[in-house]
Amino acid sequence: MILEHQKGVKKRTKIILAILLICLFVGGIYAYSIYSTYLKPNTTGKQTYLFVRTGWTYEDLLQELRSKPDLLKDLSSFEKAAKKMNLSNGIKPGRYALTKGMNNRTLINKIKSGNQDPVELKFQNIRKKENFAAYLAKNLEADSTAFIKVLDSTALIEKYGFNTENVYTLFIPNTYDFYWNITPVAFFEKMQKNYDKFWTAERKAKAAKQALSPIQATILASIVDWEALYDKEMPTIAQLYLNRLHQGILLQADPTVIYANNDFTIKRVTGVHLSIDSKYNTYKYAGLPPGPIMMPSIKAIEAVLNPEQNKYLYMCAKEDFSGYHNFAETREQHEINGRKYREALNKRKIFK
Repeated sequence: MILEHQKGVKKRTKIILAILLICLFVGGIYAYSIYSTYLKPNTTGKQTYLFVRTGWTYEDLLQELRSKPDLLKDLSSFEKAAKKMNLSNGIKPGRYALTKGMNNRTLINKIKSGNQDPVELKFQNIRKKENFAAYLAKNLEADSTAFIKVLDSTALIEKYGFNTENVYTLFIPNTYDFYWNITPVAFFEKMQKNYDKFWTAERKAKAAKQALSPIQATILASIVDWEALYDKEMPTIAQLYLNRLHQGILLQADPTVIYANNDFTIKRVTGVHLSIDSKYNTYKYAGLPPGPIMMPSIKAIEAVLNPEQNKYLYMCAKEDFSGYHNFAETREQHEINGRKYREALNKRKIFK
């Protein structure tokens, strides 16, 4: 009896162990399936970002992943996880940063929640709004045509006190964070809010002291910025042009003539260039041009608001080509400075 009982215990023990082994095996398979589907590292690290465009369907996303085989190690596991996590009903457009070894669950959750990573944009000294639109299109989802359409939208920009000529003064150069899929209108509105923050009551008062509006101050700053190779000359140049404005003297700023000719290779402004009939030709038209000739730096704007006190009316590049200028209060002294510079240009055979 005892022997039979012992045999029965051993048999039951074997059965229990077998069941436990089967459970462990099945559980292991299930656990590995969960791991390989959701938690196993799946990004290669060869692509820095995944871009999901506005209006994309789940099939569009899959097509993008298929077209970039070096983005995921295993597309099938991603599809399996996406199906289980119902990604097809929750795609959010955006720019999603990919770290090497990111798993499917993390990536899918980012796309479903729209937890995208912002784009850092730094802009300054961009010449024209067309160049600016191209820069934005290179870094954001919308194309340059869409940005230009907003900048040329009279109904929109007039609501904020701008026109199509001076709207470029809206953009205060700095470093900004934007979501990649921001719309051109939303971009404009964000920039307008930043413009209002920049133009504090104190800055407006300083502009008014010079008989300038914020827009006019920025237009003048664009000329100052173009003229000054070195920041420390900006306040001097700013006061020089303010002196001419206040005395009703033509600005006669060469950068405005270059801008009017739309030829930024010009190194020597000649009579041919000066003959162009354009409101940006400050040799022909009094006062400031109708819009900025470039996106000026904050330092240039501050130079206009805080100019150096001087009585200069004339300036000419130094003949040593150092990038500095010779300043003069009288035409006689200016002609002497100008002759030196022309002789230096001739010596270097720079005639245009």
